[in-house]
Amino acid sequence: MRLLEVRDLRTSFFTDAGEVKAVNGVSFNLDEGKVLGIVGESGSGKSVTAYSVMQILASTGKIVGGSIKFRGEELVGAPEKKLKEIRGNRISIIFQDPMTSLNPTYTIGTQLMEAILLHTDRNRKEAYERAVELIRLVQINEPEKRMKQYPFELSGGMRQRIVIAMALACEPVILIGDEPTTALVVTIQAGILELMSSLQKELGMAIIMITHDLGVVAQMCDEVIVMYAGSICEQGTAEEIFYNPHHEYTKGLLHSIPTVSNEYEKLQPITGTPIDLLNMPEGCPFAPRCENAMKICIKCHPTRRIINDKHMATCWMNDKNDVGEIDTSVLPKEAEEEELDK
Repeated sequence: MRLLEVRDLRTSFFTDAGEVKAVNGVSFNLDEGKVLGIVGESGSGKSVTAYSVMQILASTGKIVGGSIKFRGEELVGAPEKKLKEIRGNRISIIFQDPMTSLNPTYTIGTQLMEAILLHTDRNRKEAYERAVELIRLVQINEPEKRMKQYPFELSGGMRQRIVIAMALACEPVILIGDEPTTALVVTIQAGILELMSSLQKELGMAIIMITHDLGVVAQMCDEVIVMYAGSICEQGTAEEIFYNPHHEYTKGLLHSIPTVSNEYEKLQPITGTPIDLLNMPEGCPFAPRCENAMKICIKCHPTRRIINDKHMATCWMNDKNDVGEIDTSVLPKEAEEEELDK
């Protein structure tokens, strides 16, 4: 069953320097029980996409176009009352830093019970029992003791588990993880990911996992979206993305991952710096950093190319590799003439 349909989502931030197009034409589906990974470096639009779905953008942010449908019901432009019924109840989010996600002046029990009392009709006694049950669900010992403790009395890993418990308080059908393991050491990261995987299978949730760690994607995700400069540059199943990448940015990300086969070799970083979203280039956003960029990459934005029924990419190299030459029918006249002269 399809839970979420996002079509041509466009989100901008209006600043003194101008309009920042943080999300620019993003489309994807999320089905029941599936795990979708959204990857890319900082500033690629991953988190803003999630915040747009939740509609918890900063005051300067605004959804300027597109559609977000939850179980067929349009969320863009929906009244705040309707959004409150869905936000935190049917769709929940785990923020990336447990240090700032929890209020240091309130006990763990108070913060867990607040979400339960807000979104359900349970009384305080029932809310307390549910909070204890949630702490036990996320595999923290002595739950009654934890209810009386403050966030600073818990380790980083335990705090993150509490944040996950809060997100699960109302049994959401979609759980968004916004880099939920970023602030944790590697061993704790593994435990959190294992916990999320087991909860996903146990509760039947769909998950959107936002991360810059491709190892997390390989471990958890069914489908992967690779984002750069606010747009999707490649999308497909995890197997397709890892073993058959068709965008130069995706290839660069994969080359920068340490593996057993290259443990004695230097990693290959992606050169250059992320694009300035206030001054987007005319052509492919990744072209200034791409070692294989062609003239057409600088002049024209690449078109969506279907690799197969499970895979798509937006890269001019696909036309060059698969067709042998650029399809000039999709180009503006001036770009067509320049490409033919190349």
